[in-house]
Amino acid sequence: MSEEASSVFAPGVRLLTVGMVLIVTLVAFESMAVATVMPVIEADLGDLWLYGWVFSAFFLGNLVGVVVAGSAADRMRPAIPFAFGLALFSIGLLIGGLANSMPVLVAGRLLQGLGAGAMPAISYVCIGRGYRPETRARMFALMSSAWVIPSVAGPALAGAIGATVGWRWVFLGLLPLCGVIGLVALLGVLTVAAPQEEAGPANVLPAIQIAAGAGLLLAGLSSRSVFAAGVLAVGGLALLLPAFRRLTPAGTLSGRVGLPATVLVRGLLGFAFFAADAYVPFAITTVRGLPATVGGLALTAATFTWTIASWLQARWVERTGPRRLVVVGLLVIGGGSLSMLAVLVPTIPAWIGLLSWAVGGFGIGLAYAPLSLVTLAVAPPGEEGRATAGLQLSDMLGTALGTGVAGAIVTFGAVTLNSETTGLLIVFIVAAAVAIAGAGVGRRVPNTVHHL
Repeated sequence: MSEEASSVFAPGVRLLTVGMVLIVTLVAFESMAVATVMPVIEADLGDLWLYGWVFSAFFLGNLVGVVVAGSAADRMRPAIPFAFGLALFSIGLLIGGLANSMPVLVAGRLLQGLGAGAMPAISYVCIGRGYRPETRARMFALMSSAWVIPSVAGPALAGAIGATVGWRWVFLGLLPLCGVIGLVALLGVLTVAAPQEEAGPANVLPAIQIAAGAGLLLAGLSSRSVFAAGVLAVGGLALLLPAFRRLTPAGTLSGRVGLPATVLVRGLLGFAFFAADAYVPFAITTVRGLPATVGGLALTAATFTWTIASWLQARWVERTGPRRLVVVGLLVIGGGSLSMLAVLVPTIPAWIGLLSWAVGGFGIGLAYAPLSLVTLAVAPPGEEGRATAGLQLSDMLGTALGTGVAGAIVTFGAVTLNSETTGLLIVFIVAAAVAIAGAGVGRRVPNTVHHL
């Protein structure tokens, strides 16, 4: 086999590669930009109580978008659900840019989430069907590296736009790019064929059930009333768990050896990393008093090390096997979370958090892509969309639960214990404990990157 044929830029997949990377870059810019200008938006539109729902609505839309697009790609050419996702994302940007109230902005973010959720689901299907097995690891690493420029330039650019022409242009300014990048990506996705085998029934209703259950659970976690929190949490779990079982491989919640353990570990990975990640800048800026730019640098450092580790795992995964990378990566995240405890000690320089969380970024970079490779390797032919949708569903649920639980802990520390530092200490310990537990389950992940 020639070196050119095994490249992600080989003539047959070159356009697809460029399109997929550009789409990831676009969504990454949007994600970083919105997080940066949200304080400006809230000052303009008011309704502080809806601040968090601007992000939660995006996440809930992602849940539905991933599952629906993944299921659709198992029935038809992936270009069709991709085009619908791109249209929803664009409409959401338009609504967000023209919003005259916070509820309208939340609705726009929900549509953005639906569209953005379709894009990674279709990307995974395209990698599974459009690339040679030996090039998939490099493609996953390339897509991870597409976050580097947005993570460095996105916050500064969004801040400048918000301070000059206004926050609305953070949304509206992306529309022309969405059109150009979307067309390039769609032309690439059109080269990927429909599955050869008929897939099972669609899973739209269970996806909506999961989104509703997750919304109730998140509302319960943020409630200050113990009674309301209990009712909302129980109701959310009652909706979420049965649907989650239906949309993921049998045995996922128990971590059964094989694909179920792989899907579960992806959720634990998201919980462990993002529970800590969400409060790294808070610890550096609010608790230790350094400028917000320093807190942002910690996230940038983690993005860089995530990218470096992604490329390294692409070189190592064939030789070492994915299982070892997953286990080691989770243990490294645990070490990074525990090292963040040093930031909470007044006598230790707070900038040590940049180094500490760079360690965490390296850990998730080692573990993240191998789980995707394993899923594609063990998924039944023609059901790559359903398998990868389940993987991403677990990923998003883990991330949402991690950040939600961390938020509840920090709030408890600040309100009940009158100590933000104590809340952060518990958050970093919990994140490390989940990472170590994930490493234990990671020993059940299949040690293959090729179809069995």
